[in-house]
Amino acid sequence: MFKKPLSNLKTTAPLHGSDRHMLKQRVIVVYNVPPEIGDILVPEGLISQKFSTNTNEQGVAYWSPDGDPLWFSHGKGADDLIPTVYTLWKKYDLLPCITTPASVIPVLVGGADLMIPGAVQIPSSQTVVPLQLVAIAQYITDSPTTRGPPLVVGRLAVDLDKLKVGGKGKAVHLLHSWKDYLFAMGSKADPPGIVEIQEVGESKESEGEIAGTSAAGEQGKPSAEVQEVESIKPPVDPVPGPLVQQPRPVPQLTREKVSSILRNAVLQAVRGTLKSIPTSSFPIPAGTFYSSYVLPYRPAFVRRNVPGTDSSSTPSGNDGYTSEYPPIDIKHSTYKSLAAFLKILDKQGILTIKDMKPEPLVMSVSASHSEVLSHTPYVSLRDKQLKEEKREKRDEEERAKVQAMEIKELWKPHTPSGSARFFTEGRFDSSALYTYADLKATLIKYVTTRQLVNAHDQAYVNVGQDEVLLSTVAGRNESGDSLEFLKREELGQEPLLRKGQLKPISVVVKTRQGRRANTLISGFEPFLLEAEVMAEELRRICAGSTGVSPLPGKPTRSEVLVQGKQTKAVVDFLLSKGVPKKWIETADLTVKK
Repeated sequence: MFKKPLSNLKTTAPLHGSDRHMLKQRVIVVYNVPPEIGDILVPEGLISQKFSTNTNEQGVAYWSPDGDPLWFSHGKGADDLIPTVYTLWKKYDLLPCITTPASVIPVLVGGADLMIPGAVQIPSSQTVVPLQLVAIAQYITDSPTTRGPPLVVGRLAVDLDKLKVGGKGKAVHLLHSWKDYLFAMGSKADPPGIVEIQEVGESKESEGEIAGTSAAGEQGKPSAEVQEVESIKPPVDPVPGPLVQQPRPVPQLTREKVSSILRNAVLQAVRGTLKSIPTSSFPIPAGTFYSSYVLPYRPAFVRRNVPGTDSSSTPSGNDGYTSEYPPIDIKHSTYKSLAAFLKILDKQGILTIKDMKPEPLVMSVSASHSEVLSHTPYVSLRDKQLKEEKREKRDEEERAKVQAMEIKELWKPHTPSGSARFFTEGRFDSSALYTYADLKATLIKYVTTRQLVNAHDQAYVNVGQDEVLLSTVAGRNESGDSLEFLKREELGQEPLLRKGQLKPISVVVKTRQGRRANTLISGFEPFLLEAEVMAEELRRICAGSTGVSPLPGKPTRSEVLVQGKQTKAVVDFLLSKGVPKKWIETADLTVKK
């Protein structure tokens, strides 16, 4: 799905502590990893970003502080949390793995799905079912106990039994791969080394298969635990501790439960929205009805308590039970199709449909139906989205209320440059601060009072006739011997009687310590901003580390460092402090030209 560049990238937003904790708990439960591994897979300083693919499919990506995409979801209101290859390289056994010959890898990286003939080793666990996420790695010839690192993430398209027998058709629907556009938005790191498999998956038994792929796994066992092995060293012992615990099958809601939730979603939509829309909005095509009035009205959080072995990994810690976020849609329900689902609702009188080709039409809904009236409302995905939109709008309004700083450049007579003498001789206040317009008016008054305008050409001033004006215009290190006339506009140029220049605040992203990106802010002192206060507020806003150090070459000035690529957050912070946007300069030096 990332064969082409993303078409609509929204602004990034740092993940707050509670949101990160919730995301980490989802990873711990869904992928059955201990909390310490959850901290590695969902690190602090995570950033979320909404996107749209080239096919207008919406999604959310989660980025590490170093700028690597770690997780993503796709589809409006989707509950799936899909790891990228960057995440799989941190824990190779996070997903069941299928291996394929080296010649197939470039085809997959090009965006093609994996076909059944291309699968060599397959997971031995019978809990791996169609539509479940799987990884794809390179098969190592003559070495059934090793394989390449995960390079592709996709969904299993067929039963394992069919995959073992062989034949034609797709084995895995590809979602994301090494070198696709999502991968390229990260650090573009090289894949790690060969991976040792501590339990080998089953191999296909059909004739003509690659030698060395005989079955080596046992039925019913989970997929292999793995670790990286350097090519110049012998295989090492398995990593002890939590990394080698046997994963449990991820529990799913029953089809009956999913059907009940979808039915309640329709009741919620009828009770809350559909009863008030005008009759001219009907008929509604079945697909539109499903995407607009069923999926968004599912509960925001659907949890099913299942027995667990580690109560410390549960969000609530209630007696060794864990929570999960299961998929809730028609394909996971008892209904054979959307049309069948709508026909049942029609028979029950909740809505009225008209059977048409290519899809049925929803003609009306019954807001007075007894089940609609007795339905107890809950917080839906739509409610959560509206709440988030209101919060973003409120934050935007708050930022709009902040009055921008009025930046005014002022000049003061400077004794070393000789300009103070000009003000003293001209009987002007040498202790005052002057705007550029004031300086121009002062010059005009000085020239007029001393009758220095050229008699033959009013556009020129006889600067050579006035020693004070001549020395001021010529400057401290210049000779005015050859200077006799100056145009009026040249006499009033901005650099005249000027010391220093107000420069914009610099916000630059640089790479330090290898591939680690950091955001550096400098030049903020003239805008009455304090380094320590800024660092503390940005640490809270960006949910990452910050620091203050002297600016190189300018020990009296400070530089604030923020971990990760935080340009947007820093600019928003400066705007909230009243700094006009034209006085903020940004640059990203990590982008390869």
